[in-house]
Amino acid sequence: MEFRHLGRSGLLVSEIAYGNWITHGSQVEEEAAVACVRAALDSGITTFDTADVYAGTRAEEVLGRALKGERRQGLEIFTKVFWRTGPGPNESGLSRKHIMESIDGSLRRLGTDHVDLYQAHRFDHHTPLEETMEAFADVVHAGKAHYIGVSEWTAGQIRAAKPIADQLRIRLVSNQPQYSMLWRVIEAEVVPASQELGLGQVVWSPLAQGVLTGKYKAGEEPPAGSRATDDKSGAGFIARWMGDDVLGTVARLEPLAAEAGLTMAQLALAWVLQNPNVSAAIIGASRPEQVRDNVKAAGVKLDEALLKAIDEIVDPIVTRDPSLTSSPAKRP
Repeated sequence: MEFRHLGRSGLLVSEIAYGNWITHGSQVEEEAAVACVRAALDSGITTFDTADVYAGTRAEEVLGRALKGERRQGLEIFTKVFWRTGPGPNESGLSRKHIMESIDGSLRRLGTDHVDLYQAHRFDHHTPLEETMEAFADVVHAGKAHYIGVSEWTAGQIRAAKPIADQLRIRLVSNQPQYSMLWRVIEAEVVPASQELGLGQVVWSPLAQGVLTGKYKAGEEPPAGSRATDDKSGAGFIARWMGDDVLGTVARLEPLAAEAGLTMAQLALAWVLQNPNVSAAIIGASRPEQVRDNVKAAGVKLDEALLKAIDEIVDPIVTRDPSLTSSPAKRP
């Protein structure tokens, strides 16, 4: 495993991080989830990402049990707050009330007294940014989180938050956006702002919900048990990439991966890691062998000729519009 600094902080994270957005507590049984976490640990992954909303808070509980007994100082545990976690009017968003109550719930479910990174899961248009950052500062100064991050914030929102964080003496060090060969909306604005301000990207869906693994074929039904067939968790997210035009284009990457001695998944993960502003790529898994395959992308360097060949193939289907980085206009 290779390690990178999280932005311009002193915190090192594993290049490949393990996340349990769709899998733990919903798509796979707990025994399988624990087996995947064990495979991640055995493969050198030290960075684990979750959120209070995943699987209706169950994902944090599963991850907490899976990591029980591990040496806490050897792990980096990330979680998030914003989405609705209960029926009350204040059980969503980034108000002081929701943040202060949510961090305690997350710590209880994770079975730890602190998280290494506490992230604003989206931007809250209905709470003053100063209120949100002051609540995060109190979380950090109470020792319940070491660093603060955001997820899917625009460049302008990041620029507005950073000086407030500096004034409050907390380290705003990361953004967690969607990023892959096919989804590059952060490149035009978010990445330059983050590089300037010292934030690193912890990217989700680097495999485009599994499309970039090559397992989905144009003109064929999705494999049984795959994300594309799971209406409860994955099918809606992957739908945008299930057209024959996209799948046919992705298939053209297979010879490039083979020539580089990589699986399709390893090629896709290595591709996002070539971006110097990316601190880590988050993988999910329903089977331990997926973890063991994916971690082999750590430390891989892709030469310029290969990167150019990839771009020439996927360019017609790449999404680049920076306006697609957005948060709900209303609280969920």
